[in-house]
Amino acid sequence: MIKRLLFLCLVFIGCSSPVDYSHIKVIEAIDGDTVMLENRHLLRYIGIDTPETRVRQDGRWIEQPALYGQEAKSFNRDLVEGKYVRVEFDLESQDKYGRLLGYVFVDDMFVNEKLLREGYAVLYTYPPNVKYVDRLVSAQREARQTNRGFWGAYEIIAAQDASKWFGHIRTVRGRVQNIFQSGKAVFLNFGDNWRDDFTVVIFNNAFEYFYKQNIHPVTYYKGKTVEVTGRIREYNGPEIIVNSPQEIIIIK
Repeated sequence: MIKRLLFLCLVFIGCSSPVDYSHIKVIEAIDGDTVMLENRHLLRYIGIDTPETRVRQDGRWIEQPALYGQEAKSFNRDLVEGKYVRVEFDLESQDKYGRLLGYVFVDDMFVNEKLLREGYAVLYTYPPNVKYVDRLVSAQREARQTNRGFWGAYEIIAAQDASKWFGHIRTVRGRVQNIFQSGKAVFLNFGDNWRDDFTVVIFNNAFEYFYKQNIHPVTYYKGKTVEVTGRIREYNGPEIIVNSPQEIIIIK
């Protein structure tokens, strides 16, 4: 009896095969940067962020698209929904929510890059997943220079107005007045009161990408007027987390 059970277990294990992510169908575009695969796993695109289509209120999701959120979702749907795609993984294949993290290709089209190039997404690198960062940076630069997508629709906001846009992707402009380094991050402060004023946060795991550009985050940006694009989060006032020097544009 025991031998028979062992045999059945071996047969079951032998019959189960790993998922072939080189040829897998997308069954639904959840939003601009997340899709559902045919194996029912959620996949989040690496290196980009798109405007939200929903907000969470009282423990449930409510449809409330941010500016260009629905457009990004529709564009993503046209690119991948119902199609077979090739997924490439980086050093980390899952995030803390259990979603897969990947670069998605439809034939020769790099979907993550396409969303950036057409102005439906912004760069959001997250070390150590930086395999295609140079291509993604170039795509965003092109979209920004040509005012594609939301680059032509968004107004640049002043650092003092950032608190009006919690949860939204925006470009914030201001002067870095002070810089503080803690044990795990560098904080670029855009006002006198770090508890309320806009802040750019650079975590320690991103420092090496600044050093490669001869930029020391603790000293380089002080006194400079910069623009930073990303999702504005609330933590001791408004903040944007950045992970590469390409996400901070020096104006003067």
